[in-house]
Amino acid sequence: MEKIKVKNTFVEIDGDEMTRIVWKMLKERMLDPFLDYHAEYYDLGLLNREATGDQVTADAAHAIRKHGVGVKCATITPNDQRMTEYKLTQCWKSPNATLRGILDGTVFRKPIMVSNIKPAVRTWKKPITVGRHAYGDVYKNQEMKIPGPGRAEIVFTPANGEPVRGTIHEFTGPGIIQGMHNTEKSIRSFARACMNYALAEKTDLWFSTKDTISKTYDGFFKAVFDEEFANFKEGFEKAGIKYYYTLIDALVASIVKSEGGMLWACKNYDGDVMSDLVASAYGSLAMMTSVLVSPEGHFEYEAAHGTVTDQYYQHLKGEETSTNSIALIYAWTGCLRKRGEMDGTPEVVAFADKLEAATRETIESGTMTGDLIGIVDPNPANRRVNTEEFIDAVTENLVRKL
Repeated sequence: MEKIKVKNTFVEIDGDEMTRIVWKMLKERMLDPFLDYHAEYYDLGLLNREATGDQVTADAAHAIRKHGVGVKCATITPNDQRMTEYKLTQCWKSPNATLRGILDGTVFRKPIMVSNIKPAVRTWKKPITVGRHAYGDVYKNQEMKIPGPGRAEIVFTPANGEPVRGTIHEFTGPGIIQGMHNTEKSIRSFARACMNYALAEKTDLWFSTKDTISKTYDGFFKAVFDEEFANFKEGFEKAGIKYYYTLIDALVASIVKSEGGMLWACKNYDGDVMSDLVASAYGSLAMMTSVLVSPEGHFEYEAAHGTVTDQYYQHLKGEETSTNSIALIYAWTGCLRKRGEMDGTPEVVAFADKLEAATRETIESGTMTGDLIGIVDPNPANRRVNTEEFIDAVTENLVRKL
């Protein structure tokens, strides 16, 4: 079989632990035998981030800006425990936060639905897409431990002017403070990205903040969305879709009672939490697509879950694992499809479509990993397989389609 040619370069970003092992399997079994491609490779494994002083993460982000498309494996964001485990010189920042800080943009996450796994929320009939603002807020903050009594202030010093101060708190004892920010440019690009996505997908757009409490910070998000929607209102009306805003607590209550099918635009932290909630309710964190879309039209596809640490430790002991590779597969198909669309190579797009169909059909035929076996509709054909067996089963279905 002649290999399908991927015309232009894309960026490949390797990761950590069990997902790094699965990543290699996917390439060797599902991609390399069928595709002729060139990927500019960056190793974001924690040890290489340590060895490069985390420069490799910034280099990977700039490479995506150069080539337009990238695909990323799951990576470790170290804490104190990981710092000791990996003997790190410092607790490196989240690589995703660094990538998103350089690329800016919005992360769109959508459940991967199959016919034999029903959402945990019985009213949900359609996928809920979460649009997460991927810049700033708590992910680009400054924090400080307060040792004792004193005044904590927020200070802004204009380029040409006197400092403006506000008192955060008069401490009478130890405590903590946190400062965070966002920019009008990034918030506007977030609003436009969500509205353009809603139009492209012909889906309602829901947005939520807590502007009754955060009257300036969250209030500004709401005001920007209102201003930007004025430019999209006519297009929404023609498409038969709606823009809906309410407080986040009210919106969460409405989401649970809905049938799904909307784009839920969330601020950075809200999107981080709610995308995992939505993914789990639809079946598994490994049943979710994720793409970062920058204002300049750059795309970074990734798995929405972590590095599957527990199964990695099992693997190191020589024990059998049953790691769900679906989100990693869809990260690759998303990257390949976008590369094909940008290059005008429909055969590459078709390959991505066929690989996704082969993946869904494998689950629907009853072959799946351990995380799904307990939530799938009962069927005598259902069987739990290990990590490699699932990848091989998908590959067999793919070969029949090529």
